[in-house]
Amino acid sequence: MSINKKKEKTQKPISKSKTNASPYLMVAPSMIVFILFSFIPIIYMIYLSFHDWNFVSPDMNFVGLKNFKQLLGDPRFIQTMSNTLLYTVLTVAGFVIFGLLIALALNKSTKIHSFMQSVIFAPYIISLVSISMLWLWLMDYDYGLFNFLLGRIGISPVRFLTDPNVVIYSLAAVSIWKGVGYYSLIFLSGLQAIPNDIYEAAALDNTPWYRKLFKITLPMLSPTIFFVGITSIIASFKVFETIAIMTQGGPINASNTLVYYIYETGFKFFNMGLSSAAGVILFVVIAILTFIYFKLMSSKVYYN
Repeated sequence: MSINKKKEKTQKPISKSKTNASPYLMVAPSMIVFILFSFIPIIYMIYLSFHDWNFVSPDMNFVGLKNFKQLLGDPRFIQTMSNTLLYTVLTVAGFVIFGLLIALALNKSTKIHSFMQSVIFAPYIISLVSISMLWLWLMDYDYGLFNFLLGRIGISPVRFLTDPNVVIYSLAAVSIWKGVGYYSLIFLSGLQAIPNDIYEAAALDNTPWYRKLFKITLPMLSPTIFFVGITSIIASFKVFETIAIMTQGGPINASNTLVYYIYETGFKFFNMGLSSAAGVILFVVIAILTFIYFKLMSSKVYYN
């Protein structure tokens, strides 16, 4: 007994400070990267939005809300906002609808379906610059493949990238073609996570396919639909490369979006204050839309 008592006395208690500090040490590298490359730039952007600065001169003039008033009173900026919203609606709808349809079609364990999954996913991993150059040729008014095929069936050529009424739809089609494979695989993983017993029970009751879709598949897939919706909204608002390569915001500002407007204002016209104010508006709009989406959709999401 005396030996055991000596051992108990010699054992040192575990330091609470060490156990409490270990989670913070594990998270510290990620937090440092986040603070340096996300948090501080956002704070500095907000600071610049209240100043007039040409990006070259070291002098900054405080102007208060002047940049925001100038943006909200500028018809070109208002059109840019509407272009971005329309582009977002088109791409998000395309990702959800076509991604789900492709996933339903490929939800089988065969070699052909596995091969088709790889083919569908391939455009997502290709450089966006290469894809934009390819679609520039496909949509060219004079020498493009699309207008050639339309001419073969007696339809007049379409100005895909030079018609103000068509260009935003053309750019949305390019983004959907590139990203739908990624979202279809996400939907496919969600479909494969649904227990097969539910479908077997429905088959015993002779449940028609459309009732299975709306009563089983979509409710069970609601967390995946929620994830795809929120991520595609944020990605659509941040579109830049497609606009910069294919249209540069034209014609007559018909394809300009917020991120390209921020780049153009800051690095072409050297108005960093106005560009930062547009960045703040973009940040607020994404935050508001994300909050609204969470409020509307979170109550309709079913978690198994």
